[in-house]
Amino acid sequence: MSQLALAAEAAVSIRHLCFLETGRANPSRAMVLKLAEVLDVPLRERNILLLKAGFAPQYPESELDAPSLAAVRDALDTILTQQEPFPALVMDRSWDIRHTNAAARRFFAFLQDGQAKTAPGPANVLRRMFHPDGVRRHVTNWPDVAAALVQRARREAIGVSPTSAPSGSSTRYWTTQGCRPRCGRSTRPRRCCRSCRSSTCTVAGGSTSSPP
Repeated sequence: MSQLALAAEAAVSIRHLCFLETGRANPSRAMVLKLAEVLDVPLRERNILLLKAGFAPQYPESELDAPSLAAVRDALDTILTQQEPFPALVMDRSWDIRHTNAAARRFFAFLQDGQAKTAPGPANVLRRMFHPDGVRRHVTNWPDVAAALVQRARREAIGVSPTSAPSGSSTRYWTTQGCRPRCGRSTRPRRCCRSCRSSTCTVAGGSTSSPP
């Protein structure tokens, strides 16, 4: 969004917006919230912007197991149950798996059957996909899936707080575990061309699923 478009959407003069950008003026609490709303900044990042500007956070944040979110948990359980007999899971912004339905548990158990080791650490989609002891060996179109996952994780990580981005233990496998663009033009995910996009993960045995 251009400075002119932002000023128009926020109903503020370009001069004042320029002063805010260069530090010649300090934004009010209302201005921080207004600009964040126009830019469609996630609520968690809006709290960070407020703190940086010297204001208290506006939006409360609770853990998923908090009593106040009981209705949300019930809704998630209902959605997961309705997906049976197909695997379904709930993951957070860090790709950590928070809930699964029975079909997903059976599916992952089937893929891990006979393996001496499993991916270390908490259940995480990226770790389970990229770790040598994860499920990548069952993905027949691995280069396509790896490129798509890297691009999505990288896109989601841009502009978010460090605590919300995928952890280093998940991302460190990207460039060392066979994650190369399908086109072969580059081995670095950030330079992968647009043709390296995929939306389907083909699992050995004929079943397919879309990567989360």
